[in-house]
This record gives sequence, structure tokens and C-alpha cells, in this order.
Amino acid sequence: MRAELGKLSLVSANEIPIPEPDVSAEHPVSEHWIWVGPHRPACPRALVEHMTANWQIDKPSSEVHPAATYNANRRTRLGAQFPNTTLVIPTGNLKVRANDTDYRFRAGTDFYYLTGCHEPDCVLVQTTDANGLRSTLYVPDRRDHHTHEFFTDARYGELWVGARRGVSEATEYYAIASAPLEQLAKDLATLDPNSVRTVRGFDQSVDAMIAPHEHDNHLSEALSEARLVKDDFEIAQLQLAIDATIKGFEDVVRVLPAAQDRSERVIEGIFNLRARVEGNDVGYDTIAATGSNATVLHWTHNNGTVRRGDMLLLDAGVECENLYTADVTRTLPISGVFSPAQRRIYNLVLAAQKAALAAVKPGVAFNVPHDAAMRVLAQGLIDLGILSGDLDTTMRRDRQLHRRYTLHGTSHMLGLDVHDCAQARDDVYRGELHEGYVLTVEPGLYFQPNDLTVPEEYRGIGVRIEDDVLVTAEGALNLSRALPREPDEVEAWMRAIWSAGTTDLHL
Repeated sequence: MRAELGKLSLVSANEIPIPEPDVSAEHPVSEHWIWVGPHRPACPRALVEHMTANWQIDKPSSEVHPAATYNANRRTRLGAQFPNTTLVIPTGNLKVRANDTDYRFRAGTDFYYLTGCHEPDCVLVQTTDANGLRSTLYVPDRRDHHTHEFFTDARYGELWVGARRGVSEATEYYAIASAPLEQLAKDLATLDPNSVRTVRGFDQSVDAMIAPHEHDNHLSEALSEARLVKDDFEIAQLQLAIDATIKGFEDVVRVLPAAQDRSERVIEGIFNLRARVEGNDVGYDTIAATGSNATVLHWTHNNGTVRRGDMLLLDAGVECENLYTADVTRTLPISGVFSPAQRRIYNLVLAAQKAALAAVKPGVAFNVPHDAAMRVLAQGLIDLGILSGDLDTTMRRDRQLHRRYTLHGTSHMLGLDVHDCAQARDDVYRGELHEGYVLTVEPGLYFQPNDLTVPEEYRGIGVRIEDDVLVTAEGALNLSRALPREPDEVEAWMRAIWSAGTTDLHL
């Protein structure tokens, strides 16, 4: 159940103002009452005084965010790209799910990359000029027992939402100068509009405070391009997310026998439980596609029936507490054993992935792994009799006939976003790979159940194999290599999990 008492200004209990009487209001306003808001009864002053007195004062924590040093370095590098400029980077606000209920908040990626702050409504402002770099984190101050909003404000009041970091706590924890959010508009009003760049589309109130600038997009591009190279902290966080994701895949295999003849949502729910136990959430909507649903690239309905003779295409990733996400796909036989047709297509996709993985190294163009995978898939389609002609003719830019069966690119960048660095300039994103990049390698084949160009035994089969790969000085490191890929190893892995015990469902 959710309820809301209404919102009052942020003042101490002894300073609570009595509003001017509203002749249209049904509730009398006097020295004994406080008008709380529309559709709310007046609040007795005696109750306010009672609610805001006699609370134990907690000692402030000396804890510092684990990435505070990394965040400071990132702000410094960003500031150097924008001399004599003020950058305004909001995190965004709560989004309404229905009426007065909100979606769970997830911090804006660019803002989080520079601050580590999870709180909604916050804004980072940093200026680089002759005096150097000055960064300020604007946060809503606490609504603790010092103010009546402690119990009257359902958005920030700590009796409603729990304790949170205000200005002083944010300064200590994030190792950055902080200021009350209520001061932001006044501070921004003193700036020369021509010297301000902002990340737009996250906070309407911030967008309204700052006149649009023709080069605002340069800030978004710079932030995305900065995130292309992952530092040690980021790589460690990605590995945590991937390790938790592998546990989630094991959970799913453990439940598969009990999930048969039930909805794919059983699989989704089991994986998503691991994501909430081990991390912040899933990094994206889980794809739990069985049978011919696996031929739908973004199948997130997850309402099909799990059947023993089909395969499960599970595309899922845990987002860790520091918001870095894994993105891993395996295609598994629900019975524990691939049929001959399933194994044939699986091996073709695996061969394509191996070719792509071998092509990942510093200095090669982003598209090289994709091209390597596509050549293997196209030749396989010719060998299966699905395509005719020779490989070079099939792969010609003016033909590309293999794309009917493999619709997507082989790679995308990975990090704080599942499709990370999306605002980077195309020639940078798709330029050369560099040490520190993390990308997916995920070829796939998808034979629609009604595709008459495909032999009947393959119709309805969809296979994708996806791993998360770090570009190293020597080549590439598969961060998700602990999850089996070879078909014999997949079958053995599933048998080993089942031999240790399966998960019963009481639904």
C-alpha cells in the first residue's frame, strides 16, 4: 500500500509557517493546525512537534565510495576537454508507473559514471576555467527528524523512504563538494548561457533552467567516448556482474526439469531472483525464449511453454550494485541433450563465434570480428543448401542474402549500459578496437517456423551464443569463459547440475 500525506516546505518544526486562510478550504487554519495539501486533512501542530522530537542522532559514517578516486579522475579528464565551460549533468527523476507509484529508480549513466551517486533528482555541475576545475554535486537535503517533512513527505521523508545521504553525507561519501538541490536554480542563473553545456532529456526542470546550446551534444559524445576504455574498477565490476550472471544460468538449469510444461516466466523469474540477490537488478529485460520464440530477437514476453524437446535461448545479465551489467547468451537443450538438427545449427553458430573471438585484438576495426563471423555463417548456410552460389557472391555488399537468417551485428560495447557508449560518434565507436574496450561477441542464426527457404528440420530453431570480451594488449580475454559453450560440455554441465539436485516449484 502507498499513501501520501502531502508536501510542505523544508523548515524546522519550530518554524512551520501557517498558510494564509483559504476561503475555499474546508479545513480551518489556526495556530493549532497546519495545512498539509489538497485532499489532505490539516495536521495538528502538536503532532508535528511530537513527531520531530526525541530521536537518537546517528553518528555520520566515515565510509567513502569505492570508486571515488576513479570518479574524480574521470571528472578531471572530462573538464580538460571543455575549458572555460560549465557542464551540467543530471541523473534524472523518478518515473511514474501508475498514478502515485514509481518505477524503481536507476541513476543516469553519465551522471553515475562521474559521481557514483544512486539518488534521484541530483545534478552534477562542474566548471573548468583559469582557476582550475570545480565540481559540485547538488542533492536534495535530508528530510530527517529536524523537519516535519520527516513524516509528511512521501518522496523524501525518511519515515517513508528510509535514511538517505544529504549534503554533508554526500560530500563525505562521494568525496566531492556538495550543495542543496534547492540552490541549483539560483546558482545556474548566475552563469553565462553561452558557456554552459548540459546532458538533456533526463530532468525537465534542469532543461528548463538552461537555454539549449548547439553544442550540447558534444558533451554527450565526450562522455560516451570516455566510457569506451574501462579502468581497473570498471573491469572488476563487470567481472562481478558476469560471475553473478553465470550463477543465474546455473539456477535456470537447476529449475528446467520443474519448469517443463510451464511458462517461460518461470525461467525469467528464477534468473531475475539471482539478479536482485547478487546485484542491483537485471541489466535489461531477460530473454527466456524456448522453441520457435528463440527466432524472435527481442522476445521478452516470456509467456511461451517450456517443452522438453525444444531449446532455450537465454539472453540475460545481472547488473551489479555499481550498475555495470553483464550480457550473456546460451542456447541450451531443455532435455539436456541436443538433437542432431539442433547440434548441427549450434555448431555452426559456435564456429562463427570462435572466428569472431579470434579476430578481437587492439588495432583492428570494430567490424572485423563481425565480418569473420558472417563469413562462417554464410558458408554454413551454403553447405546446408539454404543458400546457393559461392561465398564471395553471397557476401557481396549488393546481395548480403545471409542476413535473412542472422539479422543483427555480432558486437556492441558493454559497461554501465548494456549497449554502452551509444552517443559516441560513429567513426569512433566503429573505429579501431583499443585495449580496455569491453564488447560482446554474439553471432546467431534464426530460422523462422514459417520460412519455406529452410529445410523443415531446421524451421523454428534459433541459436545465439554470446560472451563478454575485454580487449587486452595481447588480444582478447573472454570474461564469461566459465560458462560452457562446446555442445558436449554444455550437456555435461547440465547433467552435473541435475545430479546435485534440481529445484522444485510449488506454483
